[in-house]
Amino acid sequence: MQTVESIIIGGGPCGLSAAIEQKKKGIDTLVIEKGNVVDAIYHYPTHQTFFSSSDKLSIGDVPFIVEDSKPRRNQALVYYRAVVKHHQLRVNAFEEVLTVKKINNRFTITTTKDVYQCRFLTVATGYYGQHNTLEVEGAELDKVNYYFKEAHPYFDQNVVIIGGKNSAVDAALELEKAGAHVTVLYRGDHYSEAIKPWILPNFESLVRHEKIDMVFNANVTQITEDTLTYQHEDDTIEIPNDYVFAMIGYHPDYDFLESIGIDINENEYGTAPVYNKETYETNIENCYIAGVIAAGNDANTIFIENGKYHGGIITQSILSKKQTPLES
Repeated sequence: MQTVESIIIGGGPCGLSAAIEQKKKGIDTLVIEKGNVVDAIYHYPTHQTFFSSSDKLSIGDVPFIVEDSKPRRNQALVYYRAVVKHHQLRVNAFEEVLTVKKINNRFTITTTKDVYQCRFLTVATGYYGQHNTLEVEGAELDKVNYYFKEAHPYFDQNVVIIGGKNSAVDAALELEKAGAHVTVLYRGDHYSEAIKPWILPNFESLVRHEKIDMVFNANVTQITEDTLTYQHEDDTIEIPNDYVFAMIGYHPDYDFLESIGIDINENEYGTAPVYNKETYETNIENCYIAGVIAAGNDANTIFIENGKYHGGIITQSILSKKQTPLES
C-alpha cells in the first residue's frame, strides 16, 4: 500500500490543473488516470477543432501557442503532454480506480494495479466516458455508435446522425465530405444556439443544396439492420440505413460518485453532485470534485476554460485543512 497526501482521479486538463496547483503549494500529489493523460481528448474525432482559443485552454502558466485561432485535437494532445513534462507531474497512466472507501479520516483507493491511502481526494473524471443511451427498439445493434472518430469507413453508406448540437454537426460535415449519404434527425424545431458559429453557415449551405438531409422535430422510433424509422410531426417515415451515430450527450459516472458516498441531487439544470460552491468540497469531508462533473448533466456551464480554475480553489481549501492535525 502506498501513502500519498493527495490523490486526483482523472488526468484530463482540469485534473492536471489541480495537480499543478497542489504541487506548487508543496502538497504531495498523485494523479491516477484509467487511460493516458487527457484521454477524453484523445478519443475526440480525429479532426476535431476546439470551440475555445488556445490561451483559454492553457493550464499551469504554460503558453499554448498555435497558428490558427482555434486549436485542433492533435495540437492539444501535444500541448498537454508538454505541460505534464514541464511540471513533472506524477501521473499513473492506464490504471483504473475500482473502489474508494473512507476509513478513519483516510481514503483507501483500490486500483487495477495497487492500493493507496490519502488524506485528500479530488475526483476529476469528466463525463465524456459515459454516453447517454438511445432508448428505442434496435438501439443495441452494432451499427449504432455513440462516438464519432473519423469518416472514411462510411463512404457511400447511408448514415443517420441523431442530435443537433456541435458533435452532431461536426460528424455530419466530416461524413458528407467523405461521401456518406447523411441524414440528421433533431428533436428541436430549429438549429441549436450551441452550434459553433463558424461552422453553422457551411452546414446550412450543405442542407440547402441537399447534400445533407436535415429534419427538425424528428424522433427515432425503431432501428433495424437496414432501416431506421422516425416520427416527424404526424408522419411515420422509414429510410434505408447502414449506420447510426447517436450524438445525444454524455454524463458523469454517477454510480462511481455515489459509491464514494457523494450525494447526487436534482437541481434546476438536472442531475448533479452535491458540493460547496466556494470550495468544491463534497458532502464527504476532504473529498472534492473538479472540472465538468461539477455541472452534472448541464454540460454547457463548465468547460476546460473555467473548470481549470477549480484546482486553485481546491488547493486553498486543502492548505487551510492541513493546519488541522489528522486524527487516526
